Amino acid sequence: MKRFLFAAATALSVAMAAPGIAGEQYVDGTGYAVSGYDVVAYRSLAAQPVGTPQTGAVPGKASITAEYNGATWAFASEENRDKFLEDPAYYAPQYDGHCAYGVSKGGKVPGNPNLWRIVDDKLYLNITDVVVGFWEEDIPGHITLAEGNWPKIEPDAASDRVIPKFTSAAPEGS
Repeated sequence: MKRFLFAAATALSVAMAAPGIAGEQYVDGTGYAVSGYDVVAYRSLAAQPVGTPQTGAVPGKASITAEYNGATWAFASEENRDKFLEDPAYYAPQYDGHCAYGVSKGGKVPGNPNLWRIVDDKLYLNITDVVVGFWEEDIPGHITLAEGNWPKIEPDAASDRVIPKFTSAAPEGS
């Protein structure tokens, strides 16, 4: 009987820690995930080489939204919204929209939608251009650290900080 209870308790703890159970999404003062930018659009933007600024993110529209992970997401087109709804976890940024470098250091700070990079088909955000420099010194190493830290900090509340040096604007048509 003890062996059965131990096995059941172990299975329950593994299930509770399983990936795919999202933590609280970072939402800034706009009231939208990723500050109202279209997360599907990142997949069609030209990625710039490491060490150079990325192409600017595409603003979503207040009239084209979807709900996911307790947040409202805005999109530039209905086609992008429909793609998102087919597989939201694929399009949503890693770490619930928090800064990937911050997670690699063990904390939750906001992710800036204009400081992005797609690595191994996953979207990562960072908080400031200075942090992007640190992140880009060893992207694979920081992802490994972040993946190790995330299960411990994922249950924590989302960051309530604003994104430094970023003027967030509500999605177009608000």
